Amino acid sequence: MKKFIVLILFASVFGCNNAPEDNGKLKVVTTTTMLTDLVFEIGGEHVSLQGLMGAGVDPHLYKASEGDVSKLYEADIIFYSGLHLEGKLVDIFEKMEGQKNTVSLGDKLPKQELISSAYFASNYDPHVWFNIQFFKQFAQIVTDELSKADPENAESYSQNNQDYQKKLDALESEVKAIIATLPPEKRILVTAHDAFNYFGKAYDFQVVGLQGISTATEAGVKDVQNLSEFIIQNNIKAIFVESSVPRRTIEALQQAVLSKNHEVEIGGSLYSDALGDPGTEEGTYIGMFKYNVNTIVNALK
Repeated sequence: MKKFIVLILFASVFGCNNAPEDNGKLKVVTTTTMLTDLVFEIGGEHVSLQGLMGAGVDPHLYKASEGDVSKLYEADIIFYSGLHLEGKLVDIFEKMEGQKNTVSLGDKLPKQELISSAYFASNYDPHVWFNIQFFKQFAQIVTDELSKADPENAESYSQNNQDYQKKLDALESEVKAIIATLPPEKRILVTAHDAFNYFGKAYDFQVVGLQGISTATEAGVKDVQNLSEFIIQNNIKAIFVESSVPRRTIEALQQAVLSKNHEVEIGGSLYSDALGDPGTEEGTYIGMFKYNVNTIVNALK
């Protein structure tokens, strides 16, 4: 019923006249915090940018508000992650096809490079931003789309992209250097849900999530018991909570391990589906990635 109401609201709003803002800037709406930061880096002063989701928000479960629908209607371009990450917004985006410039960034990546999943609706793991090379492709796509919509500022978008690509290359080098200090046999990452598979593939980590790829899939008692046995058998030192997932799932796992006369630490909170607070280092994609890698490596050493 709620989904139906949102769609009716969208249809009614879409019939209104779209009055352009006086500042003349390109109006861009993004869904996740990672994309908001990315468009800010590329668009700079030439775009009027609004992000739907904030720090700590779970995109798997996010539902559009009346205000969100208005923002989407007023936008010149909408960037969303796609691959069914924003599962509860899919119906709205489908309604907008052919009427608004909606860009699903994840769906533009080469399918043969994505991680398949038999348990998720899109059949691909949507957490692609944990591969820095994919995020570099996102930056190029954003640059191309902004340049097409606003050719007067295309040169500025291109320069911003070049600068950001260099920053992402530097991030990749720094991340590899930090991870190199952790012995390969200790590279087992246990988290609240399967958000880090691309990270694991890129940096040779075995990744195990208590929940599935989507946080809409809840872990059961059997999942907790099985993973607790895995932790004990592999002598894993630390497990991790996530900023956008309730702590109780990992705390339950920790208690299950303790009940079997073994100890495992909670190594810290990782940023998975959302960045940190605005204005902090973790509130940027680059800062988030560095924080996660340092937290993981320091806890597992």
